Amino acid sequence: FFTCIGEILHEFIPLPIPSSIYGLVLLFIALNHGIFKINEVHDTADFLIDIMPIMFIPAAVGLIQSTTSIKPILIQSIIIMMISTVVVMTITGKVSMLLRKENSDHE
Repeated sequence: FFTCIGEILHEFIPLPIPSSIYGLVLLFIALNHGIFKINEVHDTADFLIDIMPIMFIPAAVGLIQSTTSIKPILIQSIIIMMISTVVVMTITGKVSMLLRKENSDHE
């Protein structure tokens, strides 16, 4: 349902945002406002998390097949991946700490 609405929004809103992101935002809003309950999507979420490693296989195979074109930029790519991983982990940690602090202030 949210994927379909995300596709429609993607067609009408001239932003370079994938339709799946629109769908996720709509699902978040629906969960946040109580339109859907967490237990209604829990089983599906667990299933998707369980099969997530399988989703990375095609990307890994594609990388392995294109090693000759990746070889010249391999070091730069590894450095960029390491830096971006540290940045994402830092931002995620800071936001998590902020949300926990904000949540404890409300209690």
